[in-house]
Amino acid sequence: MSSNRISDENLPAEQESAHAEVERADDPFANPGMPAHRPRIQDIDERAAKRSERAVAAMFTLSMLATIGFIASFVAFPVGKIVYIWPFGHVSALNFSLGLTLGVALFAIGAGAIHWARTLMSDVEITQERHPIEATPEVAAQAKKDFLLGSAESGFGRRKLIRNTMFGALAMVPLSGVVLLRDLGPLPEDKLRKTFWKKGLMLINQNTNEPLRPEDVTVGSLTFAQPEGLDDHNPDFNNEIAKAALMIVRIQPSEIKDKRELEWSHEGIVAYSKICTHVGCPISLYEQQTHHVLCPCHQSTFDLSDGARVIFGPAGHALPQLRIGVNDEGYLEALADFDEPVGPSFWERG
Repeated sequence: MSSNRISDENLPAEQESAHAEVERADDPFANPGMPAHRPRIQDIDERAAKRSERAVAAMFTLSMLATIGFIASFVAFPVGKIVYIWPFGHVSALNFSLGLTLGVALFAIGAGAIHWARTLMSDVEITQERHPIEATPEVAAQAKKDFLLGSAESGFGRRKLIRNTMFGALAMVPLSGVVLLRDLGPLPEDKLRKTFWKKGLMLINQNTNEPLRPEDVTVGSLTFAQPEGLDDHNPDFNNEIAKAALMIVRIQPSEIKDKRELEWSHEGIVAYSKICTHVGCPISLYEQQTHHVLCPCHQSTFDLSDGARVIFGPAGHALPQLRIGVNDEGYLEALADFDEPVGPSFWERG
């Protein structure tokens, strides 16, 4: 009696394929195998390999040039320069050039590394069985051997042009980060110790932009002032007003407790820095009965009748006082700059 079962060897090609598919369906985790390795043109033609090598080196060289361009842009373009670039419109020349050059520098390194791996490094697929996490001495030795083999197959030691240009690109890209430290700003020198105030500058009412006369300041009122010649059209206005803003208060001379405060005032009109000595917030709250001013940020409280000393809160020292007088035209004027730095303490402050 003949058997109905036909051996796999005698199956037609179509039936053999269908039979294999049935077997894979029965075992969804069956190893499908890998296609045969097909060599690349660079594997069999050294001239093609040289072209790929030059292409990778060109990308690394482009990265180096872009890094140099990044540094040059940082030096060449002023912060406020605006240019028109289609299709972006009006943009900052500095920001656009920094973004473009740094992007090219990083992209060229990545593109060069990818092109190197795809055309010159070995592309033979290697399978490795799963194994315990802890490597045996044999596995460690094999890993070292594979590493050395991969290094040799990558041409890292043999293709010096790629290796040297890659080292150059990787070495120069961090320079972009070093140059960015310039954004920390120039050294302050003695700018924190000086303000816009100097002898002879009139006190200008910040609300009316008019010079102040003694009769404009009444007892119990709080007036804010700025130096003559400082207006919002000045390109450095924000930096200067942050140090030069004044509080003007009139106190009965008999109620002023501090001797120097009385000497530096004019008919009970005292001028103090508006900038809190804690973290630099503008002070704007005044209690006329006690002559106390309060910083709204952290509630530091100063007594304007007693040298603006700190009576409450985290502020570290009193508000600086501006010595004032009256000029020949009857307007209030500064007799000097502040005799100490305004605002919060800083580490160099004596």
